[in-house]
Amino acid sequence: MNDPRSSLNDTQLEAVKSMEGPFLVLAGAGSGKTRVVTLRIVNLIKEGVPPSKILGVTFTNKATQEMRHRVNQLTQDQVNICTFHSLGAKVLRESIAILGYSPHFTIYDEEDVDKLIRSCLVELGMTEKKPDIKTFRNLISQAKNALKDPDTIASSDLEELKPEIAAVFPKIYAHYQSKLKDYQAIDFDDLLFLPVKIWKEHPEILESYQARWSFVLIDEYQDTNPAQYLMARLLVDKSRNIFVVGDPDQSIYSWRGAHIGNILNFERDYPGARVIRLEQNYRSSTNILNLANELISYNQNRYEKDLWSDLGEGEKVKLFIGEDDRQEADFVATRVTNHKIEQHIPYSHMVIFYRTNAQSRVFEDSLLNRNIPYVIIGGISFYQRREIKDILAFLRMAQTGSDYMAFLRTINLPKRGFGEASVEKIRHGANLERLTLLAYCAALVDDRPLKNPCKLSAKLKVSLTEYIKIIHELHEMKKSHSIFDLVKSAIEQSRYMDYLKEDKETFLDRRENLDQLMTKAIEWEASNPNPTLEAFLEELSLKSNLDELNEVDDRLNLMTIHNGKGLEFEVTFLVGLEEDLFPHINAKNSIAEVEEERRLCYVGVTRAKKHLYLSHCRLRYLWGTLRRQVPSRFLKEMPKEYMEKFNPSMERTSKSFSSNKPVDYSRSGSLKEVSLPTFEIFSIDDFVFHADFGIGQVKESNEGSMGLTYKIHFNKDNHQRTLVAKYAKLNGLK
Repeated sequence: MNDPRSSLNDTQLEAVKSMEGPFLVLAGAGSGKTRVVTLRIVNLIKEGVPPSKILGVTFTNKATQEMRHRVNQLTQDQVNICTFHSLGAKVLRESIAILGYSPHFTIYDEEDVDKLIRSCLVELGMTEKKPDIKTFRNLISQAKNALKDPDTIASSDLEELKPEIAAVFPKIYAHYQSKLKDYQAIDFDDLLFLPVKIWKEHPEILESYQARWSFVLIDEYQDTNPAQYLMARLLVDKSRNIFVVGDPDQSIYSWRGAHIGNILNFERDYPGARVIRLEQNYRSSTNILNLANELISYNQNRYEKDLWSDLGEGEKVKLFIGEDDRQEADFVATRVTNHKIEQHIPYSHMVIFYRTNAQSRVFEDSLLNRNIPYVIIGGISFYQRREIKDILAFLRMAQTGSDYMAFLRTINLPKRGFGEASVEKIRHGANLERLTLLAYCAALVDDRPLKNPCKLSAKLKVSLTEYIKIIHELHEMKKSHSIFDLVKSAIEQSRYMDYLKEDKETFLDRRENLDQLMTKAIEWEASNPNPTLEAFLEELSLKSNLDELNEVDDRLNLMTIHNGKGLEFEVTFLVGLEEDLFPHINAKNSIAEVEEERRLCYVGVTRAKKHLYLSHCRLRYLWGTLRRQVPSRFLKEMPKEYMEKFNPSMERTSKSFSSNKPVDYSRSGSLKEVSLPTFEIFSIDDFVFHADFGIGQVKESNEGSMGLTYKIHFNKDNHQRTLVAKYAKLNGLK
């Protein structure tokens, strides 16, 4: 059998053959780091180190299984390779008795933790206001990952919290820990927190683990948090045989607690450490790597390295500038089709990377229109997201008054005290009376005579009255109002935003998704000659029915860049490169946050093997408002010699192109010229005439994703409508 080390390059071989002492391997994107870690373990065994003396630590179960399998194939030996959390569990099963716990402790999941926190609040008498369970859960998690127990929480740790939270958090944390111990349970963060506590407080136990594992190897070291960092440091304090592999340029998880300083300060923490740079990239063409190298060089907090490849120069990175996000999405769908048809690249070898999940909606629309199968990685389809289905359920209820699943979904949004039993009684009563659910509920609250009345408490009657009022108002609105107005009203009337604010962790993402739903309503209404609520709901229900697509193995990948780490694709689209979107508006408060956004962009770029497309728009709906966008600073930092602006003359399917005409990205995937629509421009308070709605007065004028958009109050039915100028065929009145 050939020696697997014979295929390594010189720097890889240097890392693999390293023996005693601290080593930092700076493994650039696509440089074969997993292979290096695996073969280093194999080399240690061949050099006489007993397999039981070796400990490999990774971050995911998938990486653990892959590495364990490779080592076993090459050596037939079993090596202890595990995640940080499974290492913590092993230590605790053996040593937790020293803290007064049973070794048969239970590990609580997130739902268990939430229930325990809720009971703690009750026991502490903190029930005056609705408890913010998730806030306390996150604070406890942050404290444990920072290695702070209830006794060591300082006032400085509470400075950024709301006063009412800061005042009670230490007491809640202490009571929570006490109850965990009473129940002989630990939470997920304790798997890191408690081993460190044991090792620090009981040196004799630490020494036994130091003697057990003489060589420690850690993958993805840039992703370690303070607890993981200290676990490793304590474990190798005597042997100093620590071998870490990572890339500070790919440190993108600070929001999970990862601390980039752990890898940047490695030489300070381990004096005399050797640093080995893996700079040969086996994934991407030279143009892509040169662009990535220049981009990341703008970061100050990093180790210098220069990725290179012998795969050839490759094609230049393509830059596309769209008028709006719909044109961007149609462009991407067109290029996907062309790569599939002309180069026979499977959909599964292509990816659309975006910064936030809310961006997926417009791409999903374009892909569905072209019957391109796709899968959302690390997320769910836009039309399957909870908040989208919730608001559409309100509209479904307003449409028919008898949709039981919509009723079931919305009756407790926000919570009104209806349990499954009471809802089922209402459904059963409506069936017996042969009334719609809405009509039956209205009869109940009005105390109208019924043969099969459902007994409700006075409190539930009040709640049901409020719910009926919302549905009735939406039902009346659908006769004369726009789809946009209906969606907006469903959100406002139901106080849905207040409901979403209960989960501060997901509120911004979910609000962005609802903004996208309102944008969808405007676009759909403008492009449909008969825009009824029934037709709107029907189309969206068909869009959300992805069963057929899910049966297809070859599907285009859609994901946030955070979910793309460690992956690679033949064709990569990095979209939405605009200020406030990427870098994200929430990450522009400091140089450190912008640098992490730049690292995220670098990760996106270095996923590409052969074809890389970058795109941005001039206009985009963000946070419910149409905004004129500014190109991302990251685009300005990418050298122009490695890029070229994409234009339709690059398409084999396009015969000609005139730069002064807009491009229509048709379903066939080819590009064709279209004529600019002509329409009259109006000002606020101008009077206009519409063939269907009669005379109206312009109240608002905005740039929308469909172009110029007016809000006009029409006298005929005393109703305000949102109309897109290029489709509305408005005539001015003197």
